[in-house]
Amino acid sequence: MKKRKTFQMLLDIIILIFLVAIDQYTKYIAVQKLKNQPAFNIINGVLEFNYLENRGAAFGMLQNQKIFFVFVAVIFLCVIAYVLVKAPQKEKYFKLHILLVMIAGGAIGNLIDRLRFDYVVDFIYIALINFPIFNVADMYVTFSTVLLIFQVLFVYKENDFNFLSFNQKKFRELK
Repeated sequence: MKKRKTFQMLLDIIILIFLVAIDQYTKYIAVQKLKNQPAFNIINGVLEFNYLENRGAAFGMLQNQKIFFVFVAVIFLCVIAYVLVKAPQKEKYFKLHILLVMIAGGAIGNLIDRLRFDYVVDFIYIALINFPIFNVADMYVTFSTVLLIFQVLFVYKENDFNFLSFNQKKFRELK
């Protein structure tokens, strides 16, 4: 069982590194090709690449709050790490691992930008619905969070998360 846990954690780390690398590479390309350039149409009137230095959160909220964003990201990453370490080595938790690693990958990708530049590089714009400009890390977080909520609401049962209790014996006594 210990070998399986070690393998799962190694797999999580490899996937995480891969996701962060993809995010950082796409942002690097965006800086090289899009910065100080007009928007690049992919599908006219629908999708374009448009460089933006975002000093806020989603939809530009909380501008210039770097310390707050770094603090929140570190807290989220600690919670994710705790859940990944505590999750039982059963097949039904594989999707949980993948979704949490994707959320962590997005958080780390944007955290790297905030620490390096004091802003996050955004470049994907859906013009059709005038959606705020975003990046690959944002897609990781959004997509995986929606799927995680679906999993928690409709797939996992109440007792599937007993492993998160700090004291299993006390938790069982409360029931």
